[in-house]
Amino acid sequence: MEKIANIPHGWQEGTSKDITFIVTKDCQLACKYCYLVGKNTREKMSFETAKVAIDYILDQEKDPLFNQESVIWEFIGGEPFLEIDLIDKICDYIKLEMYSRNHHWFNSYRLSFSTNGLNYSSEKVQNFIKKNYTHLSIGITIDGTKTKHDLNRIYKTSGQGSYEDVIKSIPLWLQQFPEAGTKVTISSSDIPYIKESVLHLFDLGIHHISINCVFENVWKQNDDVVFEKQLIDLADAIIDKGYYEYTTCSFFNETIGKPLDCVANNENWCGAGKMLAIDANGYFYPCTRFAQYSLRNKKAWILGNVHDGIDRNKLRPFLTLDRCTQSSQECINCEVASGCAWCQGENYDAAKTHTIFERSISICKMHKAQVRANNYYWNKLFHKLETKYSKHEQI
Repeated sequence: MEKIANIPHGWQEGTSKDITFIVTKDCQLACKYCYLVGKNTREKMSFETAKVAIDYILDQEKDPLFNQESVIWEFIGGEPFLEIDLIDKICDYIKLEMYSRNHHWFNSYRLSFSTNGLNYSSEKVQNFIKKNYTHLSIGITIDGTKTKHDLNRIYKTSGQGSYEDVIKSIPLWLQQFPEAGTKVTISSSDIPYIKESVLHLFDLGIHHISINCVFENVWKQNDDVVFEKQLIDLADAIIDKGYYEYTTCSFFNETIGKPLDCVANNENWCGAGKMLAIDANGYFYPCTRFAQYSLRNKKAWILGNVHDGIDRNKLRPFLTLDRCTQSSQECINCEVASGCAWCQGENYDAAKTHTIFERSISICKMHKAQVRANNYYWNKLFHKLETKYSKHEQI
């Protein structure tokens, strides 16, 4: 039977605790769609803050909040590799402490990074990679063709696009992490470049593409029409050229576009509250989207700090979240509800009140357009495979 590539699962998906260090709020780029509206050069984590946070977390090994089988230590910014010296020191301390405590995470941990790629080839970053290679996950963000990438991913100083500088790191990255994928973001202005951008990334050797529309309310009239056309054209190219045998694009998934009910399918889409983020001041957040530099309208939702620990009362609402408690009746009854995503931080920031139980529906029409294109994709692919197998059996 002909192979259809599967979207890879995340490392230890469902069994790991995700702990995020916001090591810096600085970045070389000023991406136009970036949700980090409060980036700056001032707020950088100190090693002492990170050390106290690590000690607190590892002290809670028996606590249900921290007793997962595995752990992902994630480092973000801004651009995390701007602080590679600090990160290297933090990771050394994490490994030493997990070992000395005989912590069950020592044999099951991952160091995770999403980077703009500009510093990837530097000597310090490469030394860090060699040192930690067997426990690393690194994704470089490249948005597609030069036209699409440079439309949004621009330098904060010059306003020029960053494609030519990022592309230099891709061959080395794929050599070191051949199964790595990239994350592509779609906003209103770059919808017309989706098809050519995804195919361009496939041709670069990036075989797994996680791609999504921004959750913020940026969408214009007829964006969904253009979006659907781009996805159908992309579907034709993937199927006609056989890309489906060895590549995946998250826009096309058999689980998307089905009805859901509040008994069998009532999971929260987002992991906010199950994750933990720590900033330069040592404050804890349900995820990075609840830190102040991620919020346009609301105040940060602080769960506690590295000295006093987590305030369970502030965490409690996140532990009760599910699909139906935050969705309107229209969303609950929607015939294509499966795969319709949301961001808990955006729900909070866009809500009329100080609540996390009000679902933002800004991407509704984009999701429905994706479902229509997704149905087209699978109908065409299965018809092609069925026809091919039928001819083969006749022979």
